Amino acid sequence: MYRLVLTLTASLCALPAFASETTFEQVKIDAGATLFETECRRCHAVDATGDSYSPPLENIVGRGAGTYEDYDYSIALEASGIVWTEAALRAWIEDNAGFMPGTKMRHVGISDRTVQDFILSYLVSISTQDNSAIAE
Repeated sequence: MYRLVLTLTASLCALPAFASETTFEQVKIDAGATLFETECRRCHAVDATGDSYSPPLENIVGRGAGTYEDYDYSIALEASGIVWTEAALRAWIEDNAGFMPGTKMRHVGISDRTVQDFILSYLVSISTQDNSAIAE
């Protein structure tokens, strides 16, 4: 994974000095999509059309934790009252069992903040729906 991060980081550094903020953000999103496929996709699909063991992550940012319909969440997550903000997702990505004791999800945490940043950029990019009604 670190080789992938180094390659992606080198791509960011290779951007021309005149590259716009939009270009930079798109590179982060693209890197995040690649890392999502490597780190998250084995369990999570992007949307409901993909095969998945876990709830799809489209529109995760701003969604209330444990609110995706027809998924059997742990009691801990369902009763948490947490809204998936970028900060909450970062904590989850880094150490989900520490962040939410009693969760069913098991994964090796991602402690590299750059990798977290890229994955978060991607998750934000696939969160186009206003989830404020769900998050309340």
